[in-house]
Formats: sequence, C-alpha cells, structure tokens
Amino acid sequence: MSILLTRDTRFIIQGITGREAINLTRENLDYGARIVGGVTPGRAGRDVYGVPVYDCVRDAVAANGGEIEGSIVSVPPKFTQDAIIEALENGIKLIVVVTENVPRKQVAVAVELAELRGARIIGPNRLGIISPDECKMGGVGGPAANTRQAYKNGNIGVMSRSGGMTTEIASTLTAAGLGQSTCVSIGGDAIVGTTYAELMPFFENDPETEAIAIYSEPGGRMEAELAEWVQEHESRLPIVAFMAGRFMDEMKGMRFGHAGTIVEGKEDTTAEKIKRMEEAGISVAERIEEIPDLIRQRLARKKR
Repeated sequence: MSILLTRDTRFIIQGITGREAINLTRENLDYGARIVGGVTPGRAGRDVYGVPVYDCVRDAVAANGGEIEGSIVSVPPKFTQDAIIEALENGIKLIVVVTENVPRKQVAVAVELAELRGARIIGPNRLGIISPDECKMGGVGGPAANTRQAYKNGNIGVMSRSGGMTTEIASTLTAAGLGQSTCVSIGGDAIVGTTYAELMPFFENDPETEAIAIYSEPGGRMEAELAEWVQEHESRLPIVAFMAGRFMDEMKGMRFGHAGTIVEGKEDTTAEKIKRMEEAGISVAERIEEIPDLIRQRLARKKR
C-alpha cells in the first residue's frame, strides 16, 4: 500500500512544454504514471509524448471530467505561486513543486491556501514522490530504468530533504533486500509544503509500512517537530535517520547546500537535532550504509 498516490492517480504537469518538464513527462510516462494533461498558456492543441496540452488548469480539469488528483508544477519561480493557486482553485489536492528559488513569502501564501482547500503541497525545490512499482510523480529516481533499479516495493517509508539522497537511501535499502512503501522528497527550502511530522500520520495509518528511513540536514525545526510528534503520538514505527553536515556545528550562519540549511542557533545544529531525535527513540546512523542493519535491529526488537 502507498501513501499520497497510487497507480491510478491522475495528474497534470503545469509548464509541460518547458525543457525540464518535457523530461519529467517522459520519465513519468515510462514508469507507468497516468499523466492526463499538461498546461502551458498559448500552447493548447499541442502534445508532449502524446499528453494533450491545455491553456489553463481549468480546461485540463474539464477535459478530464473533473477527475484530476494531482499536478507537478514546473514553471519559472516568478510564476510558481500563481500556478499553485490555479491548481488549488480548480480542485487539485496534491501538488508537487519542483521549481527552485521560489520566494519564501509566496511559498507561505500557497501553503496556507492549500491548507484552507484541504490540499497538500510537496516542495518546492523537490523531485517528488514515488510508490515503487506503482507510480511516481516528479523527477525522483531519474529515467524509468534507473528508478526501477533503485526502488523496489516493500515496507519501508522514506522521507528526505534531498532529492538525490532519497534515491541514495532507497538504493541502499533495495541492495539490502528492504523494499519501500512510499518515498517522499519533501524539499530543502526553509519553508516547504509538507514536513516530516505532517507525513507521519500517513505512514502511521499505512498497514504495510513497518519502519521509516530519513535523510536530514542542519537548519530548521523539522527534526524537533518530528521528535515531538513521535513522542506525543507514541508512534508504532521504528525510525532510523541520517543527519548530514556534522562539520557545520560550530559554523553559525553557514548554509549547507539547500536554502533551508542555515544554522542560526544551537537548536539548528546537527548535534542538537541528533540529541532530540535520540531522546524520542529515533535511531541515528553515522553512515548511510548503516541504515538497513539499524532498521532490521529495530524491527527485531519490536517483534520480541
């Protein structure tokens, strides 16, 4: 069983005629995704790999009888907020935003509107979501052949602030014989549509997810919120995390890769994040390759 999307999820791509979006279209179609339309103003009547292009989301939704569950937003940063709002106002409930460098204020407005509309945003600055052997929505895993090699269906959920490390963790799990239920690249910006803690109820309610692997980075409060959620809800799921950027602990104000990895104080440091997670019962691996063994150990203890 997967969370957020299934093999039957029907979605569109906003900005479909852009170079990156054309690649996303091919990769997702090759993996079996149901892309039912694309949107680029002024390009109606064209198609991208057989996917019809519409001038606006309203037309795409109407052409599909109102049955569109999701959208990938791949438009320039200055148009991203408008694209998200257009999707939300036309009833789309799952939006994956791959665009980078979207202003924080605009992201905050879009996230608040999504909450009001009962919708969910993944990203921005994200590669997307995949339920192995069922569906992927976004660029996670790259070309379909590479995706099938790295991701295998199974019982481990994956959450990651890095798109590339989502695949790295999944590949490590797959090599160790541990398949994945759903893997979500949540985004590395300071403000994202969905955090670790906000994804936990979905995994918690999925009977086929037995444990979770996490890739995290310095900066922000997502790990603290996750630790609080795990303790408050007495989560049934063993969680193993890897924290990058240990070298940054004494480098106040330094950014590590993503826009959200700015260490502004003690609470943002790797050491403090590791401490909070371990206090909540989350195991923290020192190396990525340790994750499968730690998950097996946690699962074995749970069965005793």
